[in-house]
Amino acid sequence: MFLIDLYISPSDTENKLYDPLVNAHPGIGAPHSSSYWADTAGIAPEDDGPVSGPLDVEVAIIGGGYTGLSCALHLAREHGIRAVVLEANQVAWGCSGRNGSFARISGGRVPLAELIRRHGPVTAKAYFDEMSAGLNTVRDLIHDGRIECDAQPDGVYKVASDAGHVDGLKREVGLYNDVLKYDARLVTAEQVNAVHGGAESFGALYMPDGFSMHPLKLAWGILRMAREAGATVHVGSPVTQWHSDKGDHRLVTPGGIVTAKHVVVATNGYTSPALHKATAGRVLPVHSQIIVTRPLTAEEKMQSLVGSECMFDTRNLLSYYRRLPDDRILFGGRSAITGRDAENPKHRQNLQDALCRKFPVLQGIGVDYNWGGWVAVSENSLPFICRVPGLHNVVCAGGYAGSGVSFSVQSGKRLAQMVAGDSQPTSVDFLHQIPRRFPFQPFLRVGQRLAYAWYRFKDAQ
Repeated sequence: MFLIDLYISPSDTENKLYDPLVNAHPGIGAPHSSSYWADTAGIAPEDDGPVSGPLDVEVAIIGGGYTGLSCALHLAREHGIRAVVLEANQVAWGCSGRNGSFARISGGRVPLAELIRRHGPVTAKAYFDEMSAGLNTVRDLIHDGRIECDAQPDGVYKVASDAGHVDGLKREVGLYNDVLKYDARLVTAEQVNAVHGGAESFGALYMPDGFSMHPLKLAWGILRMAREAGATVHVGSPVTQWHSDKGDHRLVTPGGIVTAKHVVVATNGYTSPALHKATAGRVLPVHSQIIVTRPLTAEEKMQSLVGSECMFDTRNLLSYYRRLPDDRILFGGRSAITGRDAENPKHRQNLQDALCRKFPVLQGIGVDYNWGGWVAVSENSLPFICRVPGLHNVVCAGGYAGSGVSFSVQSGKRLAQMVAGDSQPTSVDFLHQIPRRFPFQPFLRVGQRLAYAWYRFKDAQ
């Protein structure tokens, strides 16, 4: 693979964002990136520190985010298997600790009409039911583990950012109602303006299920539950080499070699092609960026976001946003193409401009936080929960495309079932198919730049 020539060590990029297509691994014990979530999460629960010396285990899980932690928890709680999690930096260091905070019925980025066209109404309904089950899995964990993660009341709005988008939302509501048997509703401009002011709210698709929360607190809660159930979670332990022989896998970390019968790959958008050739090239890491404003005044709140519902719009390069419990606004969207460019101030400015275009009352508002991270898009834009080809007893999941808070937790549960012997734990065939590699991999980001330029042109129409 041509990208191998681009690998540089993490020490060469201390002042740059980790880039999965460039760096061999995310680092060794790096702290959480600066963010609103990191500043407000409180004190992290205990973990098991870095790997120290050789370990011989039944199951090793690579990645300490939602997917890996959920897999470890469900292996211990439902299958009596005490797994070992290997996290390069800190628990939830990747997308699980820095995302947009929406737990909803979602996964991947294929529009509903296209999903039905590709796979038929029966499979589309089964997939929707699996996504719904994922949201309920998150609810159950929060309840059972008494996870204090600032969960907000339910309510999700897909807001028409242009009057011409309302008819499309109306058709989508019909598919939800008729095909999926789900009570999505079309909300008029007058109705949506009761919770969403500003200049870009011409109506909305409303879903009664889905809520926002503090994503890092959620991850830490699942960490605590997993360790209480018997899992071990090693931070500061990136897998730098992977050798397989006679049914065993030898995972080399800076502190020692972990020998495992089963391996779970749960690295999603932070998967480097250097991890293993069998997993390389199966997801495209896409950078997403978030800003958080200063707290709003009462008047600013009344003219922007009165409630705490999850919001995202109908642009091709969509924005997602919510009002936080302390009256700040979180606002996110796509930004840089490469890690090298991620710190460019123009990306923060672009988000602030989009925020103020949507809510003119916020013109010139101060931004107190700005950060970003990688989401993972698969070749078919759908998630996967599957066996890794050519490797004995290795499973993986990912491809959530920035919509995976609940589905990643559900995927971890399904991966645990696969490790325990269930070859296909859902009825959705496409979820368990091996994701195709992206073609022309050295030129992926050239195509991404062209796609972004086209989307921006369309959004400006």
